[in-house]
Amino acid sequence: MNPVVAFTVVMLVWTISDFVAKKTKSLLSSLFVASIIFLIGFLTGLFPHDLLTASSLLALAGVVVGFIIVHLGTMISLEDFIKQWKTLLIGISTVVGIGVALYVASLIFGGRISGSAQDGYAQARDFVIAGTGALSGGAISVILVQEAALGVGLTSVAIFPVLIAALQGLVGFPLTSLILKREAARLKGEYRDGNLTPTETLQAEATAQSRLPAALTTTAGTLFVVGIAVLVSIGINNLTDGVLNTFVVALILGIALRTLGIFKPSVLGGIDALGLMMIAIMILIFGPLATITPDDVSSLAEPLIIAFVFGIVGIGVFSTLVGKLLGYSIPMSVAIGLTSLYGFPGTLILSQEAARGAGESPEEVAAIEHEILPKMIVAGFSTVTITSVIVTSVLVGRIGG
Repeated sequence: MNPVVAFTVVMLVWTISDFVAKKTKSLLSSLFVASIIFLIGFLTGLFPHDLLTASSLLALAGVVVGFIIVHLGTMISLEDFIKQWKTLLIGISTVVGIGVALYVASLIFGGRISGSAQDGYAQARDFVIAGTGALSGGAISVILVQEAALGVGLTSVAIFPVLIAALQGLVGFPLTSLILKREAARLKGEYRDGNLTPTETLQAEATAQSRLPAALTTTAGTLFVVGIAVLVSIGINNLTDGVLNTFVVALILGIALRTLGIFKPSVLGGIDALGLMMIAIMILIFGPLATITPDDVSSLAEPLIIAFVFGIVGIGVFSTLVGKLLGYSIPMSVAIGLTSLYGFPGTLILSQEAARGAGESPEEVAAIEHEILPKMIVAGFSTVTITSVIVTSVLVGRIGG
């Protein structure tokens, strides 16, 4: 497909999605609307399957995602980050909840879906493991499941997590949007009662300057120094064989460099490139939709429906119980749990949309976002990037057993 045409089509889709989100005050999130448009476009053949690749935005996203994560780190103060240990526990409980719920589903719907593993058919337990990894994790968890399933000749189990990964945003985005809308409305009341961080404090943080020389605060200079931080994150990831994930390190580096005054809060804020970089990383979400075929969905429709229904019940029950024990509101707890369905950048975009939808002034929007955003960002990393990978690594050895 012509690259200019592809780029223009993608921008049209995002323009429509953003317009709908604003008109509905984020009742329909821009991510959900864009997901629906892309899904219909790819399934009907209206969009060629190379649309996103041809637009060059996927390639750009692969380069800049680390930059945006460092930027996110500079949006969170060290004090806010330390407070998120409760969020981490809720995120961990969510992954456990998904696994327990899917195991219950396998007991209810029988020990085997069709035939036996020896005959080349998957057992219900195989779908439980694949579903747990996919529902709670990202690309790494999906790859782990695929390698294990293909190693024992279970093609259907290898396809299953790919379909979940492609479709889970369609479930997670609208649910999270609705729940965060309730949480944002509650926080607006808290702000008006004087119970949230004073606007003056937020404004002072936002206007803080970095210690870098002026030459390194231009668009090019900022991208250069943030690029150095991303390269350090990649180096640490490689040195530890992925134990310290690139993106987790990038987030922590962003927080540390802000705390030391080297980076200003929201380090990429105000530079010319930020808008395009954000659009590019959002395209990462829609990439898997181009790989779906109607036959794939229809052949695995039953286990897909079971996985989503029981998985969401597990998320809701476990995140609510642990959240209540730790003093979080039910909407915030469930929203934290739902981050397992999509992770970053959905955690960022949905938080910002919820704050903009509820706040009636820039001060209210800033105060609401300050409460929601750190929790959602930490939640996404605790579920998708850390806990899910650990749990999936342990479970995949039992596929086909």
